[in-house]
Amino acid sequence: MMRGFLVTLLTLIFGALSCAHGQDEPDFSDAAFEEQTGFFDVQVNSKTHQVYAVLPAADEDGMILRMIHTAALTAGLGSNPIGLDRGWWQEGNIMAFRRMGDTVIVEIENLDYRANPSNPLEERAVAESFATSFIASMPVVAESANTLTVDLTPFLTSDYLGLVQYLKDAKQGSFSVASDRTFVDTDQVLVFPDNVEIDAFITLTSADAEREVTTTTAKDGIVTLTQHHSFVRLPEDGYEPMEGDPRTGAITVPYYDYSAPLGEPIEKRMVRRFRLQKDADGNTINPIVFYIDPGAPEPIRSALVDGAKWWADAFAAAGFPDGYKVELLPEDAHPLDIRYNVVQWVHRQTRGWSYGGGVADPRTGEMLKGHVILGSLRVRQDIMIFEGLAGTSKSGTGAADDPIEIALARIRQLSAHEIGHSLGFQHNFAASTYNKGSVMDYPAPDIRVSEGQLDFSQAYGVGVGPWDAFAAAWLYGDMTDDERDALVQRSISDGLVFVDDGHARSPATGHPLGNIWDNGADPVEGLREAMAVRRIALDNFGEDSLKPGQPRSDLNSVIVPIYLFHRYQTAAAAKKIGGMSFNYSVVGDGQSDGEVVPVSEQREALSELLKTVSPAELDLSDDVLALLTPSIDSWMAADPQRELFNRTAYPAFDTVTAADTAAEMTFGILLEPQRVARLIEFRRRDPSQMGAAEFFSTIRTSVMSQIRSERYQAIAEAVRARYAFSLMDLANAKTTTAVKSAAAMGLADLKTVLERDGSAHSDWLVEQITAFESRAIEPAPPTTPAKPLPPGGPIGSSGMGIYETGWFED
Repeated sequence: MMRGFLVTLLTLIFGALSCAHGQDEPDFSDAAFEEQTGFFDVQVNSKTHQVYAVLPAADEDGMILRMIHTAALTAGLGSNPIGLDRGWWQEGNIMAFRRMGDTVIVEIENLDYRANPSNPLEERAVAESFATSFIASMPVVAESANTLTVDLTPFLTSDYLGLVQYLKDAKQGSFSVASDRTFVDTDQVLVFPDNVEIDAFITLTSADAEREVTTTTAKDGIVTLTQHHSFVRLPEDGYEPMEGDPRTGAITVPYYDYSAPLGEPIEKRMVRRFRLQKDADGNTINPIVFYIDPGAPEPIRSALVDGAKWWADAFAAAGFPDGYKVELLPEDAHPLDIRYNVVQWVHRQTRGWSYGGGVADPRTGEMLKGHVILGSLRVRQDIMIFEGLAGTSKSGTGAADDPIEIALARIRQLSAHEIGHSLGFQHNFAASTYNKGSVMDYPAPDIRVSEGQLDFSQAYGVGVGPWDAFAAAWLYGDMTDDERDALVQRSISDGLVFVDDGHARSPATGHPLGNIWDNGADPVEGLREAMAVRRIALDNFGEDSLKPGQPRSDLNSVIVPIYLFHRYQTAAAAKKIGGMSFNYSVVGDGQSDGEVVPVSEQREALSELLKTVSPAELDLSDDVLALLTPSIDSWMAADPQRELFNRTAYPAFDTVTAADTAAEMTFGILLEPQRVARLIEFRRRDPSQMGAAEFFSTIRTSVMSQIRSERYQAIAEAVRARYAFSLMDLANAKTTTAVKSAAAMGLADLKTVLERDGSAHSDWLVEQITAFESRAIEPAPPTTPAKPLPPGGPIGSSGMGIYETGWFED
């Protein structure tokens, strides 16, 4: 009896093993299967939603196939704060299928650490020093002399993009994959000679889904997204990697080369660019073609095409007159197909960022697919702002002050900007200082005052700028290393200044020319112009900012970006205070050393910035206030109040609260810890510099100046309180003891002046300062939080780790 049991057990074991070893292979002759041949062959069963990969036999080292793999979302969530957009992608990895016994391992190779392959033992030493990643395993289910077959389905339907963790990190709930509603979309298994493209429906469920998910899904707690996989043949030989140059603004792929000779750095950066080569007749072999999403409606679609075409001039100047083209995406093309460079029109529940990039060969930096995501709601925000500035009477007329035409001009610039990232170009946030010198800057609308009226004729530039022409020639031109270096030297001589993201986005940065959403060579003069535009717009503000029949309460939304029109020019002007000019020089190129902004210019900047918190500037006329009546509160998927000022005097508009928000903006920029630290450092080096003491004293004198109008008194008191609270925040910030001490002295100085003032509000504020000064070691400061600035750009973008937003966001 025991013998019979053992025989039965062994039969079961060997039966299971033989199945795993491919003895019980699927019947691919069944009519349910469809064979597709290409980069690797697949067998697709539309009834069971299974996809089998028919792979080449492994070599003697077990290697089956190496490829570039990337994943993306064909269908997204629609929530900008979360960021899982339609078209959202990963940049690509080298993936290997390796045979280990009767299992195929899916491996992601580690290319961050490398060695020269000419020495295999050195290359092996580096490879074995840093971990690789086995991300999946698949049993061999069938095998012949030249092929082996695996079930690819579990890999395709896995949470490859980490969606569960992504939503958890976004504080949107604890989700899990619902396996019964997760399966391959067999209608979207696309096999081509050099790539395989496959979609899979991924359904996530949660019992505690938060608002950003519940407002964008059809059913609370159930999220079905479409995950896309691209398996891509490795590019053929012939592409030459190129080292980056910090002076050129080229996007680079960093890695560590452990075979670098002693005395040379192991940190390497190779540029990311498309392959452009010519045939014997001088014609481009494979031109770069960008395809515009035909789902974008007119007239937006034509604007996207027009802006995208701007780059053709830069490529012609770089020696490739036929090297760059723009077309509409064929209607039957999958936008995530690796063969298409796509500008994709994407919808979200709230306005959000646009971004460009794509998929590159991580071994070489060769760009394989450019991909751009453009948010659809930003143009509507732009139109609302321009109607607030110019009125609606010109909308649709085609005139220079037609809000729709101005917004479409911005769309053209945006199309060129994001495609520029896909082509390999970084931001250049100094280019606005030399007459719209690059589409890779963030352009504020260049609205000017002419004879007391707003002039919109120069709102946005047309075409690529001189920096773009230089960058394209350096990155794509057929040149020797010496010729490239000479080109860089000419750009420096021509005054083409370059400031990258890290030295421009944050208001705390110190390069006086590195700014976003600003205009002109002088940021202080730009602030004067912005304040003049703001004043005219507020004086003219009225029902003409809305279309006939539109609820008048919508003026509450329009007034916010007009009232805060100066927000980014304020940040730009502030960078002169404690500012320092510098460049990304290399040894021997002759560029100048870093230079502190002259103290006279710093004092001028501070004087202009303090005008932004003048009670007269922060007040609104009674005629405007009479128009700002409340709306009927009703349920909305998104918070209807998120872009409005606080309703503290509801149903009346509260000018004091709006002024407090504007003052918090100015003082938050001025009292950035890094700026104050620079003031202290520069004063230490040179006693003629402003220093923190003079800085705080100047602000205190301004905010405590006598107010002779009762109308302005409450606004002035709100400004004083906000300055006091900003000093408290600075004293509590994670910064140096020198900055904390300077903030404490500034606060004590303000307290002394308030005590002499003797008004009820001053006495109250003295109590707040005293409470702060006597706080425990780790207190919550006794401050009244200001209403946060309404999102200038994408709603909730701070949750995505993005540094800065803008009314005209990128």
